[in-house]
Amino acid sequence: MSHVLNLARMAIALMLLPMAGCDLAPKPLNTKHVDEGDPTRGLALVAGGSYGCAACHAIPDVRFPKGNVGPPLAGMAGRSLIAGHLPNKPGVLVAFLQDPPALAPQTGMPNVGLTTEQARDIAAYLYTLEAPDGS
Repeated sequence: MSHVLNLARMAIALMLLPMAGCDLAPKPLNTKHVDEGDPTRGLALVAGGSYGCAACHAIPDVRFPKGNVGPPLAGMAGRSLIAGHLPNKPGVLVAFLQDPPALAPQTGMPNVGLTTEQARDIAAYLYTLEAPDGS
C-alpha cells in the first residue's frame, strides 16, 4: 500500500513540476505609460468642458453629455489603433491629441489647441480606461 501511495505522490509531483516556474500573478491589461502625464489632470481636462471632449465622445468618468459623434473612449487602453490606422502608442496618441488632422486628415476630430503637457495628461487618463464597457 505504501508503494502505491509513494507512486501517487511522485505522479502528483511530476504533474506539478512544470508549473513551478510559472508566474501565476495576473498581468495588468494596461502596459501603456505616458512619461510626464498625469491621469488626474487629464480627467480634469476632459471633464472640464473647455475642449468639448464629451460633446463628441462618451467618456466613462463624465456623466453628461454622452456624445456619439466620435467613438466612446471606454477601453482606449486596450485598442490597437487610433483613428482607425495609427498605432495606439503613447507618443502617437499624444501627437494625435495635439493635432488630429495632421496625423489623420480624414478625422472629424478638430485641433483644439492642446499643449504637449495637456496632451500627455489626457493620454495618461485615456490609458486608464481599460474596460471596453467603461467599468
